[in-house]
Amino acid sequence: MATKSFDLIVIGAGPGGYVAAIRGAQLGMNVAIVEREHMGGICLNWGCIPTKAMLRSSEVFHLMQRAKEFGLKADGISYDLDAVVKRSRKIAGQLSGGISQLMKKNKITTIMGEATLPAKGKVSVKTDKGTEELTAKNIVLATGARARELPGLEADGDLVWTYKHALTPTRMPKKLLVIGSGAIGIEFASFYNTLGADTTVVEVMDRVLPVEDVEISKFAKKQFVKQGMKIMEKSMVKKLDRGKGKVTAHIETGGKVVTEEFDTVISAVGIVGNVENLGLENIGREAGPHTCCDG
Repeated sequence: MATKSFDLIVIGAGPGGYVAAIRGAQLGMNVAIVEREHMGGICLNWGCIPTKAMLRSSEVFHLMQRAKEFGLKADGISYDLDAVVKRSRKIAGQLSGGISQLMKKNKITTIMGEATLPAKGKVSVKTDKGTEELTAKNIVLATGARARELPGLEADGDLVWTYKHALTPTRMPKKLLVIGSGAIGIEFASFYNTLGADTTVVEVMDRVLPVEDVEISKFAKKQFVKQGMKIMEKSMVKKLDRGKGKVTAHIETGGKVVTEEFDTVISAVGIVGNVENLGLENIGREAGPHTCCDG
């Protein structure tokens, strides 16, 4: 197979990657973008966009329950979880498709597959049709991140969920434990709590939303507690015992370990960068520390 040459190759079609590709094309470069899963990356498909769509549904549900305050009547208020999820996925799909159209509009070559760097200036892409060999003087790595998993807290998609499971739930949690109160954890805690789940959030730091300003953390906590959420700060989930339809969480808090049963756990303990198996060692580079905050 002939090698294809470009001025710029971008690996990863998330918000960092597709914007870089568009800018390169605007500057007159011949650009290719490589994506292994979905155009738009995690943000459009499994992060910011679909979570906000679900939160909007829960917000409207919450407002419907307060209809009387606005001089309105709304009886028999309920929700359809499957329909809420379907709406969220549809919005994500539309925006992902929009990114594909932007690539075409800017004459950017899109290649769906998994990229590696066999040597400087070279990119090898494994696609469903075989392997494509590409070359470019300029290569941008925008490979994004994935959910971090801690020993003993690994997701199984049944009792313990990651953000992907939480975005496409097969059931509505009744008693929910959310581990981590960064943006990801708090969004899901808020969504499921609003829909009626008995929700507990465990945060190892001394405040929820620890990367935000202290004032924001305090205000947010006050609102969450007012809405019925249980917040445990300076606490840590040490162990999860999984049983039939339930999880027993061992939570270290206030110098002692307490146990509590839940039917669902969402692990939102941060993210790690996708830097493995790229072939960085082939170009004289090393993957540095790639842990990150929950963002």
